[in-house]
Amino acid sequence: MDRMNFLSFFLLCLTSVASGNKANKHKPWIETEYQGIVMENDNTVLLNPPLFALDKDAPLHYAGEICGFRVHNGPSGSGSVQFEAVVLDRSTGEGLVRSKEPLDCESQREHSFTIQAYDCGEGPDGVNSKKSHKATVHVRVNDVNEFSPVFVERRYEASVPEGRLFDRIVRVEALDADCSPQYSQICFYDIITPNVPFAIDNDGNIKNTEPLDSKRQRVHTFWVTAFDCGKNRAQADAQVVVTVKPSCKPGWIGWTKRVEYTPGSGSIPLFPSLHLETCEETVWNIQATVELQTGHIGKGCDRDSYSDRSVRRLCGAVRGEVDLLPPPSPAANWTSALPTLPSSDSSLVFSFNGSNHVAVVPDPVVAALSGDHFTLQLWMRRGGANIQPTTTQTRGSRKEEETIVCSTVRNDDSFSHYSLSVHGCRLSLFYWPDVSAARPVKFLWKLEQVCDSEWHHLSLSVQFPSVTLYVDGVTFDPALIHDNGAIPNPAPRQRMFIGACWEPEEKQKEILNNTIPEGKDSVKYVGGYHGLLSGVTVRPGSVEPHSVVECLYACREGLDFGDLETLGSGMKVHVNPSQSVLVLEGDDIESFNRAVQQVTYRNSLRFATPGVRPLKLTTSLRCFNEESCLSLKQLEGYLVVLQPDAPQISLSGVGPHLARPAPEFEGPRGVPLFPELRIVCSLSHAVNTAAQGMEGGALMSDAVAHTLDGCEVQPLGEELNPEREELLVDMDLVRERGLEIINTTAYIAITGAESISVYEDVLRSVRYRLAKGSARFERRFRLSCSEMNGRYTSNELTLEVNFLHSLDSLYHPSHLLASQQQFLHPSHHAGELSGHTLPNPHRNSVVPGAATVIIMVCVGFLVVMVILGVFRIRSIHRRGEGARGGAKEGNSQWDDSALTIIVNPMESYESRMGISADTEGEGEEDEEVAESPDDASDDQRIIIKKEGRDGSARRY
Repeated sequence: MDRMNFLSFFLLCLTSVASGNKANKHKPWIETEYQGIVMENDNTVLLNPPLFALDKDAPLHYAGEICGFRVHNGPSGSGSVQFEAVVLDRSTGEGLVRSKEPLDCESQREHSFTIQAYDCGEGPDGVNSKKSHKATVHVRVNDVNEFSPVFVERRYEASVPEGRLFDRIVRVEALDADCSPQYSQICFYDIITPNVPFAIDNDGNIKNTEPLDSKRQRVHTFWVTAFDCGKNRAQADAQVVVTVKPSCKPGWIGWTKRVEYTPGSGSIPLFPSLHLETCEETVWNIQATVELQTGHIGKGCDRDSYSDRSVRRLCGAVRGEVDLLPPPSPAANWTSALPTLPSSDSSLVFSFNGSNHVAVVPDPVVAALSGDHFTLQLWMRRGGANIQPTTTQTRGSRKEEETIVCSTVRNDDSFSHYSLSVHGCRLSLFYWPDVSAARPVKFLWKLEQVCDSEWHHLSLSVQFPSVTLYVDGVTFDPALIHDNGAIPNPAPRQRMFIGACWEPEEKQKEILNNTIPEGKDSVKYVGGYHGLLSGVTVRPGSVEPHSVVECLYACREGLDFGDLETLGSGMKVHVNPSQSVLVLEGDDIESFNRAVQQVTYRNSLRFATPGVRPLKLTTSLRCFNEESCLSLKQLEGYLVVLQPDAPQISLSGVGPHLARPAPEFEGPRGVPLFPELRIVCSLSHAVNTAAQGMEGGALMSDAVAHTLDGCEVQPLGEELNPEREELLVDMDLVRERGLEIINTTAYIAITGAESISVYEDVLRSVRYRLAKGSARFERRFRLSCSEMNGRYTSNELTLEVNFLHSLDSLYHPSHLLASQQQFLHPSHHAGELSGHTLPNPHRNSVVPGAATVIIMVCVGFLVVMVILGVFRIRSIHRRGEGARGGAKEGNSQWDDSALTIIVNPMESYESRMGISADTEGEGEEDEEVAESPDDASDDQRIIIKKEGRDGSARRY
């Protein structure tokens, strides 16, 4: 019974085992996370914990066995590409993770991916196999010391003063490309050059082990190497050069006294290698002031070398200004008695000595300045050059106000008055809105610019009761004072003085010749101005915009800072409005040195004014110990602006001859003189021909856009006769472009800064017109242009105008005589008919060559006959008293009764028009007598003796 029960139980177990072997009930199991390490030179990953996969179906065949592992992408998406997992023992589930390719710690030090285990399923074909969950694997690549240290620099340089020990002279640095701290760190440095007075620590800091002596050895050169923590030595050693300087002297090092500037270079650094040496003195504040002195350049800096009126046009100022101090001329004679000073720019500088120099503006000019809205602009320099103090002022006496402008103008039915004065360092404007009712208002400014004896630009915009003052382009607010003092009201009469103001009406007398004699009559005016004035203008109406004022004053040269973005922390830069003073302030020496090297000089003028600009550098240091703080002396140098390449202004496309029928010149519009004028401006610069295999130097010309400021058309010889000839210009075009023109009988001058194309259009419109019957045989004109107030001039283009007459009038005796006179006087008229032939009746056509040949033959025959006649007359005179009987004399003497020489004098325009053939109808024979060679003039004149009423010889 027991045996039967045991057999039954055993069969049941076998049945259960058989049925379980056919079913894979459980999934394999692995850890959820693994940490792995792999060496750079190996591909087997050591995992912690080890890779084992367990299956509860074990020990069943297939279902309890592990057939493989699968690797999936990790978070980075690249882990599965480089790794794989293999099964080492299917029954135990042991596995191995390895890399498919060599790993590089320097490119990627850590890798992450996921892994799954798979059992063998229900049979050898792996049917119904199950997979485990995904486990994360983190693999770290361990470094191998495969790289050696490399120095950042191959050469290190340093300079130290002699006689001192330094904790650090220079620091060398090496880097290692290995990824691990063990092999990438530099463990120590070593000086491999023996017997040098230097030592190096593990951080690469080099110091001297003994004081250095520049006299014993000025330069020390040695080599250092580096080792990483894996004891790999540097691939290449580094060289260290230590220069021993003589004992330290605080101050600026690298100062260049002379700096050259080539016009057109833009901005250049003034101190590219300058740095401050403080000799280890602790400084907590540094201030350096750079001054550029340009007082000798016109009015303080390099500006456009155009006239003041042209500059106003270029700056976009509204037209309508009135020049109160114009250049002396017949139309503006009130400045003729004022002394002027030479100026390097284009402006005219007037000198006022405070005693007997004053300009009285004429009433017609003052009448155009009515209204209480106006802009007064001027250049002012107190004191001035070569001006003596006022003789009436005694030492210790109080200086009176100096009046610059004093003016009373009409405003409808009333009069307003204003006066601009200076007193010490104060500028004041008195303004009477109505001299018969309101009291004056005083606007007062306290300005250092008024009393520093330098040029300053003042722009006063009055829009009463608002007054705005710009000094050198900077706005200054006034102090307003209502003056109730006993100031006598000006008489209601239009007048304006420059350089002084008149006294009350009952005390003054009429001023003559724009001068006031010194002595007892000096009370005729008050407040004489002592200094220089230039460009004094008033524009009535709306005030001048600030942008225009800034443009008028703007300097084209000055100090600047290269790049503000490179300015270190704690650094400050300040530049004054005229850009003549630049101030740097900081607390760090290295940052300060870099900032000083960024100070630049700029000049935006293409044709900068050459010359020397003095430079000054003043340094102020502040230390913690003020008693022992360093004191640096002022450095002085100069900037040399070289001579710019002069532009070549070329006039072409005209002449040299202009031949037209005379009736065309007598038309209502005349004939254009320069219809095809071309103006080209070019710059010539040197070319390096050696680089091109050429010998010597060469010049290359580049056409540039340019601005002219004046052209002149001038008749050569006699001036134009206004009754018979004139030059016409397109005045609409001139006014449209804002140009000015002076048209006289001696010249036509067109002025104003404008482009070349505008001047071409204006000059092409110049026409020459004659009155009826005024045509002559030639007239010559000369054209020239200039730039920058005559600083650069063009070539002179000469045009000869020839008047072609018709054939009918040409064969008239008077014309024939004129043509003969042309050939009889080659020195005076040889060029008059050159360049064209005689005209035919058709317009713009010439006589055929045959007619010309005939005329030439006739004239030649005439000359031969004259020569023969002269020779015969001299032969008769030589025989004189030795002549024999009348019969023999009658047989041998030259019979000249049939010889008649007709010569038209044509000496001048008037003689040609007024002389008639006075010999016609006389019926008397003429005898020709030639002057002796001693009496003959250079122009080969011929004396024709008329045996007529007067019997006197006429010279032609």
